Amino acid sequence: MATREHLARALWTLFEPIHAVTYFSAEARDAFAAIGLPRYWDGYFAGRSAPLGAVSGAPVIAMFSGFAPLLVNRALPSAWSVASPERLIEARYAGAEATLRKLMPDEDVVARAAIALAPVAARVDTIGRPLSAANAALSPSDDPYRLLWQSAATLREHRGDGHVIALVSLDIAGLTTLVLRAAVDLDATSMQKARGWTDDEWAAATNSQIERGFLDAERRITPEGTAVLDRAEQLTNQLATGPWEHLSDAELLVVARTLVPVATAVGELFPYPNPIGMPVPWNPDADPEAKGIPETPGA
Repeated sequence: MATREHLARALWTLFEPIHAVTYFSAEARDAFAAIGLPRYWDGYFAGRSAPLGAVSGAPVIAMFSGFAPLLVNRALPSAWSVASPERLIEARYAGAEATLRKLMPDEDVVARAAIALAPVAARVDTIGRPLSAANAALSPSDDPYRLLWQSAATLREHRGDGHVIALVSLDIAGLTTLVLRAAVDLDATSMQKARGWTDDEWAAATNSQIERGFLDAERRITPEGTAVLDRAEQLTNQLATGPWEHLSDAELLVVARTLVPVATAVGELFPYPNPIGMPVPWNPDADPEAKGIPETPGA
């Protein structure tokens, strides 16, 4: 059987797309626009950070990792003068619910997935994980679409917080991660633009990784660079196992099977590869040991 760390990674490929509808769907963008935030990044930064309260840009830069300060500070704290955190939270729910209802209209399927996933999300370990803690503290919804989406969001931010911890421990957080991943599986030009970095900032970070030996002179990943990225993924997987530890392998497969129909239905929203590095969802019936889930980016 696959290790718990690898199963945690495989399960991520099922709840990540459910959460990520809030970043890709027209319904999500419309929900933010309806409360006065039509610009994409205003809705993104304010919406994702809303469970924390009306924070400024500085903690968001620290927690989200990889975004240029200028891009974040254009949205925060000014977005709070347009809409309160409570209105942003409701807009996120509304956009996610509308998207999921459109793509998966069978409410019974969604209810089964929500019932399976919510107890897992309720067990997230939140020390040192601010985004996960803030999402876990939100009151659970009676609506199955909202409950499923929020459970997925809590687990996604739990894994994301752990990923940032892993990157920081290896001294490759922030822009460094993007530069290294651009040499593996992400497009450098689109990632630089999307995350708000200038040519000079990107070039400086690239030169720094050449000096460290993680990139060669042609900006290709070196064995040392591959090793540090692989270690970051291994640590991320280890740090993501906590909420699942009370379940047996058989119980994990039951949860996974309830998520597959929803994760598959929302898959049409996402290009593969995509800018968030999300793999194709795991199929636990065809691949119960998750052998088809790549261990690392670019594998």
